[in-house]
Amino acid sequence: MKQLSTKVTSNAHGQDSSYFLGWEEYEKNPYDEIKNPNGIIQMGLAENQLCFDLIETWLAKNPDAAGLKKDGQSIFKELALFQDYHGLPEFKKALAEFMEEIRGNRVTFDPRKIVLAAGSTSANETLMFCLAEPGDAFLLPTPYYPGFDRDLKWRTGAEIVPIHCSSSNGFQITESALQQAYQQAQKLDLNVKGILVTNPSNPLGTMLTRRELNLLVDFITSKNIHLISDEIYSGTVFGFEQFVSVMDVLKDKKLEDSEVSKRVHVVYSLSKDLGLPGFRVGAIYSNDEMVVSAATKMSSFGLVSSQTQYLLSALLSDKKFTGTYLNENKKRLKIRQRQLVSGLEAAGVTCLKSNAGLFCWVDMRHLLDTNTFEAELELWKKIVYEVKLNISPGSSCHCTEPGWFRVCFANMSEETLDLAMKRLKEYVESTDSNRLISKSSHERIKSLRKRTVSNWVFRVSWTDRVPDER
Repeated sequence: MKQLSTKVTSNAHGQDSSYFLGWEEYEKNPYDEIKNPNGIIQMGLAENQLCFDLIETWLAKNPDAAGLKKDGQSIFKELALFQDYHGLPEFKKALAEFMEEIRGNRVTFDPRKIVLAAGSTSANETLMFCLAEPGDAFLLPTPYYPGFDRDLKWRTGAEIVPIHCSSSNGFQITESALQQAYQQAQKLDLNVKGILVTNPSNPLGTMLTRRELNLLVDFITSKNIHLISDEIYSGTVFGFEQFVSVMDVLKDKKLEDSEVSKRVHVVYSLSKDLGLPGFRVGAIYSNDEMVVSAATKMSSFGLVSSQTQYLLSALLSDKKFTGTYLNENKKRLKIRQRQLVSGLEAAGVTCLKSNAGLFCWVDMRHLLDTNTFEAELELWKKIVYEVKLNISPGSSCHCTEPGWFRVCFANMSEETLDLAMKRLKEYVESTDSNRLISKSSHERIKSLRKRTVSNWVFRVSWTDRVPDER
């Protein structure tokens, strides 16, 4: 008798991806400045550790929130007892206002249309359950976050069809790429239920342009399908640019109360903007009442604790704090991103120009032995095992061009990032040196062969011209 389910015994989870394998190698030999200075530096984790001091300062000034008190009185019992899965109203209101603040208060979010979930992983999977049957497909632009192969497909049975984007235009979505992906799904006899995008993009670190967002809204309108916009990095946009949400586009097109708006859904989380992945706070925002109702029922399988909601409702309701935090977070991200880019440039490595996120999309095509994904994986192994940096290869993100890597910069200290760049620079220089030696040796061998052949030809030719004296 079979003891375990097919779900348990299959490899459909995607844990064998190089994205996750790099993490496993890091965990076996993690870098520590004192205890393990020769260990692997984790650059495959998109975690924001740059502004913990701001949150800790707020906590010190607001002990009631962390101590589960209200007006000095304990509310521990109230929070510890049963709460329904709709979530605390004060937290949903504070979260909605925080999402509005990130978008410059150009759009509004109705707290009644928010469904809480245990992180964006849970939120995205819940939307798959709500919108797709097993075997239905969602179109995703490449490169995309490797975890989507797990989050969207593993338990739901949904399929992913890639929208192939290329470096020739900075990996932007084009109408032809959308049409080709849709047609490919039809060839595979898959029913396309929608498109899912990350905005800002993980792993590119770029915002979707208004042209791309307009294109996506027009496309789902013509095909009568859904659009999920995962906007968990919306508060990380740095520089002079402002984050542009799909909600902005719906407002610009005067589609806010239309049927199309019911097929546009936003996913959000506090994991990246506030750097709180361990708190497991995610959210779905939808204008479709049936989606909100069904997702709310499903949320009972992944609730956010009442204690967490209470603490964060107090923090997010402090507008002075949120304003200061968002501005400072952007400044620090920009400085840290520049540090990574400068370190890469010193090593002779470039990356895609970006303005958001906790990572850069790094171009290492010139370090490949051949223009293949096999060569990319060989390079990745060298960087993990020899250089001792865990970065994510583009193939794990379904990039169509070998040689691109996602490199994170916000989960470590300045000193650790400097060390990582020093290691990379030394590796590139040694590789270039070996290539020059190899090329020089190759040229010498070619030259020697040329001279040997020339002498041989000369001797043969001369012998042919001398009469036989015997």
